[in-house]
Amino acid sequence: MNLPAKMNAMVLEGHGGLDQLVWHEDWPVPAPSDGEVLIKVGACGLNNTDVNTRSGWYSKTVSAATTGGAYEEFDESDPTWGGRPITFPRIQGADAVGVVVDLGNGAPQNLLGQRVLVDCWLRDWSDPKNRDKTGYFGSEIDGGYAQYTKVDAKNVVAINSSLSDAELATFSCSYTTAEGMLSRAAVGADDTVLIAGASGGVGTALIQLAKRRGATVIGLASISKHEIVKELGADVVLERAPEDLKAALNSAIGSQTVSVVADIVGGDHWPSLIDALERGGRYTCSGAIAGPIVDFDLRTFYLRDLTFTGSTVVAPHIFGDLVGYIEREEIRPVLAATYPLKDFHAAQTAFIDKKHAGNIVVVP
Repeated sequence: MNLPAKMNAMVLEGHGGLDQLVWHEDWPVPAPSDGEVLIKVGACGLNNTDVNTRSGWYSKTVSAATTGGAYEEFDESDPTWGGRPITFPRIQGADAVGVVVDLGNGAPQNLLGQRVLVDCWLRDWSDPKNRDKTGYFGSEIDGGYAQYTKVDAKNVVAINSSLSDAELATFSCSYTTAEGMLSRAAVGADDTVLIAGASGGVGTALIQLAKRRGATVIGLASISKHEIVKELGADVVLERAPEDLKAALNSAIGSQTVSVVADIVGGDHWPSLIDALERGGRYTCSGAIAGPIVDFDLRTFYLRDLTFTGSTVVAPHIFGDLVGYIEREEIRPVLAATYPLKDFHAAQTAFIDKKHAGNIVVVP
């Protein structure tokens, strides 16, 4: 196959506002190294990691909610999810879907011509469970906001699905994050799971994956998004931040408490989530878009025998499991909008505004 030497790409050139994302029409097409595949990108989904990395929000010097804007001050030593500097220029984009069009030496021949999903988590494949040896596609290496991208062949899985590229691009980041949270909290059929931020990409994934496990699901979402949250399988939908969460729960399910809270929101409402956990309940967290600094009463934590789990790096098997769920149609995409890659600023602005439900995707 004759491949072009240059491609279109949206390139992050430094930390800051949207102006740091620069459109290029003459970016070099990457050449796959040993064991890598080159993918012609069909679509790539947006996620919070892109925004947080660009703005430097992960830095411990930042205590505000995620806004997507440039912060006046952040520490250059810890502005990424892994607490390390990022090198520029960088092509972001974790949720890439496309067709393998070239192979590096040693890459499996049977992948050529296959439509694939990219597993976001980069690993030392000689020690795949070591979280200290992980990276993220579109962060530590270039990702999918371009016409072509390359990645280790072990990070792609061929998929057999009638879904479009844009629909498939809603899965990788959000759904592996959600499945990792539920797995870490050992959610099962006997659980009642309260999901904060139930209408977002991870939230809509949590609803479906918790229902797949047989759990009862309660979603917190703004009223305008209640219909889609209910449609996805939530048994009960409450306002995003009820003034009295325990009373709202009691009115809806006849109990003031739940066994599991799955949270990507944090912020001022956080203590009420913890108060709503039953004795011996579990809290699992993979985000803090409403603010990372919360009011935490240790007495509630230890006197009620609660278990807290942070969830970022997922187990190696989770991505393959997710592909199986998609192929068996056990979960479905929630595609809010599709934008041309060239209109990325508009796409990320819409993503940050959070007026949508589900995921936003760009196509080259």
